[in-house]
Amino acid sequence: MTLAVPARARRASVPAGLRPRHAVPTDAGQLYAISRPFMLTGELRHRTPRDYRLTAGQFLLLTGTDGTTVDGCAGLRPLPPETGRPAAGVLYNLCVRPGRQGAGLGTALVSAVLAEARRLGLHTVCTATTGSGLLFERHGFTEVAPALAPAAWTATLDPSRGSRTYLHVPR
Repeated sequence: MTLAVPARARRASVPAGLRPRHAVPTDAGQLYAISRPFMLTGELRHRTPRDYRLTAGQFLLLTGTDGTTVDGCAGLRPLPPETGRPAAGVLYNLCVRPGRQGAGLGTALVSAVLAEARRLGLHTVCTATTGSGLLFERHGFTEVAPALAPAAWTATLDPSRGSRTYLHVPR
């Protein structure tokens, strides 16, 4: 499958001084705390602190200047292989702490997730959003019908949420 990359797509860089790191199980409380406001608005699916502890290794974090406060996070989960499809993963639970939004943290996280996907040999990254997809489009994601995304992932989507589906396929 070949997807056209929008002309406005650009490769964003990580803002100076921001270095994503992999989460560890002890980060679960902060992952939950930063995500909870977005769960309450319906922007993120509900997860428990235990869910974050069990999947901590899938998350990349950006911390504040103190090095410990989580200012942003995003998960990358490899998907089960599907016959006839390249290796794929899903970018999920992307959020930035209120008060830190607009400072390039979302851009840094999406860039870091795409770099991690390349490192893991994932050819396609999919995501869904109930909000604006502009951040994803700036990183080369293309909005697609759910049928074009990996079935193992789209089967988990809740149609009542009204999410839009995006794919990133490197050129």
